[in-house]
Amino acid sequence: MPQSGRAHIQALTTALPRLDTGRLRSWGGLLADRLPAGARLLVAGNGGSAAEAQHLTSELVGRYRTERAPLSAIALHTDSSSVTAITNDYGASEVFARQVRAHGRPGDVLLLLSTSGTSPNILAAAQAGRELGLTVWALTGPAPNPLAEAADQAVCVDADQVATIQECHLVAVHLLCAAVDAHLTQPATATEPVRRRLIVVGDVLLDRDITGTADRLSPEAPVPVVADTHSTDRPGGAGLAALLAARTPGWHVTLVCGLGQDGPGARAGTLLEEAGVDVINLATSGTTPVKTRVRAADRTLLRFDTPTAPLPLGPLPDQVRARLAEAAAVLVCDYGRGITSHEDLRQALTDAAAGRPLVWDPHPKGAVPVPGTALAVPNADEALLLTADTGPRDLAGDADRAARLLSAWPVTQVAVTRGSLGAVLVADPEAHPQVVPARPAAGDTCGAGDQLAVTAALMLGARQLPSHALARAVDAATAYVRAGGPASLTTSPTTGPLGPLELAERVRARGGRVVGAGGVFDLLHAGHLSLLEQARRLGDALIVCINADASVRRLKGDDRPVVDEQERATLLEALDCVDGVLIFGEDTPEEILGQLRPDIWVKGGDYAGRRIPEADLVDSWGGTVVTVPYLDGNSTTARIDRLTQRAGAR
Repeated sequence: MPQSGRAHIQALTTALPRLDTGRLRSWGGLLADRLPAGARLLVAGNGGSAAEAQHLTSELVGRYRTERAPLSAIALHTDSSSVTAITNDYGASEVFARQVRAHGRPGDVLLLLSTSGTSPNILAAAQAGRELGLTVWALTGPAPNPLAEAADQAVCVDADQVATIQECHLVAVHLLCAAVDAHLTQPATATEPVRRRLIVVGDVLLDRDITGTADRLSPEAPVPVVADTHSTDRPGGAGLAALLAARTPGWHVTLVCGLGQDGPGARAGTLLEEAGVDVINLATSGTTPVKTRVRAADRTLLRFDTPTAPLPLGPLPDQVRARLAEAAAVLVCDYGRGITSHEDLRQALTDAAAGRPLVWDPHPKGAVPVPGTALAVPNADEALLLTADTGPRDLAGDADRAARLLSAWPVTQVAVTRGSLGAVLVADPEAHPQVVPARPAAGDTCGAGDQLAVTAALMLGARQLPSHALARAVDAATAYVRAGGPASLTTSPTTGPLGPLELAERVRARGGRVVGAGGVFDLLHAGHLSLLEQARRLGDALIVCINADASVRRLKGDDRPVVDEQERATLLEALDCVDGVLIFGEDTPEEILGQLRPDIWVKGGDYAGRRIPEADLVDSWGGTVVTVPYLDGNSTTARIDRLTQRAGAR
């Protein structure tokens, strides 16, 4: 073998052991999370690096070793028409950057290959990717070089010859593909589940509820007397957000906070640790605010707060940076006590935002979000204060304030949350806002905003689109309120939405009224809507009981129902006035009523003057049977007969 061959092999055996395989495994894990959820990998290089880029995309779109679903990976140099047109119209330096702007979306990954790390078109692509909120990686030659500095992360090959660097890049490509396959095919076992990490950063308080009964006024003043009280403590502020996140299966939660060195601080810390939250406390001394609510009959009568002051914070431990590097998502819950102004923490959050979604729940007295924040979620009141706006408090006003904050802050998107009205999301000040309505919900709203912010962060961490993440977050906040708000924290967390019977129990447990309505509800029409909307106004949750298909056939004939039971249930559940649907197979609803035990059972006004058959059963548990006005001319049977006659006439 010629001497040059031995030298080439020696150069490879020297460079390969120094390859950063740990970082490549980390990249593979992130791609395995993001690409199946809809993100894309964009890859670019020149010359031999273009060949390595194309090699990578072919392995991901096809397969490397393991059979799996195809993954979206695009080599930007392979579209010859685009490459030549862009070069002709905009110059060679824009050939990749323009394609990144066309194809790239927040959450996508851009991998750039350059042996020198100085190619102008590669550097321009890196800049475009960072501006758009993409995660930018680089495979380069020896560091330092401009591309390694422009990327979020880089794997740099320490070798002198271009050929050696490119061959090491090929090995890196194979290691990256192997890591993707390993993450996608690794089974989760009962003893060692795969869990993502969420980092929550923010100020912690102690929330205390004093709950009792109030059935008389004081003789000293016209104020209620609260008796038979009991007290419940829970973490507040960012602590409540961490507690809510820790109840989500599949997630491990670390809370970076300022926690006062006092009794309330110790109490909050103990509650967090019992919930499985890792707490990293930056405070060196100080006190923990306590917010106390006095409640009776599911209503807050009074709230009193202890004084608050910024906590003295110590230096940022290396442990925080290490946890941020492991995180799938980060949530900042600012309660205005100073932690978001900690300079080293802000820099660590800025670095973290470059590689994972960061959600920022702001406070008018807090610091602005760090650069790279994926989503900011001020509520409507906070948006008013943050913009010093005096405009209307309506949808248009909230959307305008979201656009103003988007222009003022270094964030990708802003969602102004609107309580029971849902949220409005703005991704471009010049584009139309996206509105996410909420279903009606009655109950204790304390913590609903934290639940929304937590769910948005978890969904973005699972690589959902921001619009989908916000929709899930609004639904989660609504479900939290329906379940009793903070009172639901004393029960086991659920892995899905509440069933109708469980929802009814939750409503009753917090002193609410359950309303039931029953019928076939075949061919849903205006008469049905009128009945259901009136029924919902009578209580705090409406559960509709419908006859199964077999029951309908026995009662109304073999040609009914026109719409099957599952579709009827789906249509009813889609109505804002309906909180749940139960399907019963008997000819009468007595058995299902015995399980539901509604406080109010509603029938249409066509029963006026007649005894409703199930009235005795409802009376037996103290329930009430009522009728509501009937909307004339909306009989389902008559409507089907008319349609049948028209069809026969043709």
